[in-house]
Amino acid sequence: MDNRLEVEICPGLSLKNPVMTASGTFGYGREFSGYMDLARLGAIVVKGISLHPMNGNPPPRIVETAGGMLNSIGLQNVGVRRFIGEKLPYLKDIDTRVIVNILGESADEYGEIATILEGTEGIDGIEVNISCPNVCKGGIAFGADPDEAFAITRKVRSSTRLPVIVKLSPNVTDIVAIAKAVEAGGADCVSLINTLRGMAINIEKREPELYNVTGGLSGPAIKPVALRMVWEVANGISVPVIGIGGIMNHRDALEFLIAGARAVQVGTASFINPAVAVEIAEGIEKFLSENNIESIDEIIGSLKVRRE
Repeated sequence: MDNRLEVEICPGLSLKNPVMTASGTFGYGREFSGYMDLARLGAIVVKGISLHPMNGNPPPRIVETAGGMLNSIGLQNVGVRRFIGEKLPYLKDIDTRVIVNILGESADEYGEIATILEGTEGIDGIEVNISCPNVCKGGIAFGADPDEAFAITRKVRSSTRLPVIVKLSPNVTDIVAIAKAVEAGGADCVSLINTLRGMAINIEKREPELYNVTGGLSGPAIKPVALRMVWEVANGISVPVIGIGGIMNHRDALEFLIAGARAVQVGTASFINPAVAVEIAEGIEKFLSENNIESIDEIIGSLKVRRE
C-alpha cells in the first residue's frame, strides 16, 4: 500500500491506512495472525481491558439476527496487568499502531488503567469505552450523560499523555451533545458507534436467546444509523472522528470517510471473513488509483449535500 492512504487520526498519531479493527471483535490481535499480515492494518484495537480480569456473562451470549448479530459477552478480558505481561509482547513486534480499549466501573478505575498504560512501551493510544455502567450512579452508562462523559474523559486525559479516543454509545437522545462533552473533556478523537441495544426471543421456548436478555446489535443492520451519527458528529465537533458500524467492504468504508470520518473500524465482518480488514484497505487503495485520487484526504468529508 502506498502513502496515499496515510491519515492522521489524532495530533501526532498517524496510520499507514485508515482501516482499524474494532474492539471486541479482534481479540488481542494474535488470534487473526494466521489469516492476514497484521502489519497491513492501519491499527489494531484490542478487546476492552479492565483493571482486573473479568469472566464475562454466562452463555448463550451470541445470537445471529437479520442483518447482524447480538452479543452479550460481558466484557470478558484478562485485565490490564496480564494484558501487558502476556498479550502486549507479541503486539510490539508488529509494524502497526496498537490502541488499547479500556473500561471501568468508576472514574477512578478508568484513571488507574490509563496511568498503568501511560508508562508501557508499545501502546500508541487509548480508546475509552464509555458505554459501561457507572456502578456509583445506579448503573446508568457513562456515555448516556454529557456530564459523566466529560468527567470520565477528563480523568483519563489527566492520567496519560497518550492520545485519547473516546468511543461513543448510540443509545442516547443526542450523540452530538455527548461528543461535544468529551471534546471539552480533552478527547483527541472520538469513535462511533458502539453497539445498539437489542434482544431476540426463542418463540418455542418463550425465552430470550441471550442469557442476559439484551445485548449489543452490530453488523450491516446498524450501518445507516452509524453513518448518520458519524456525519452529525463530524459536523458538530472539531476533533477527528473514527467511523464504526456495519462496515463489510471497502465501499461501506468509503461512505464513512466521505461522511467525515478520518478512519474506520471493522468489527462484525471479521467473524465472516477474518481477512476482511486488510481487503477493505486494499479496496480503498484500488478505488483511489482507479479514480486518480492522490490522497485519502480528498475523500474525507467530501459529502455534497443538496440544499434548496
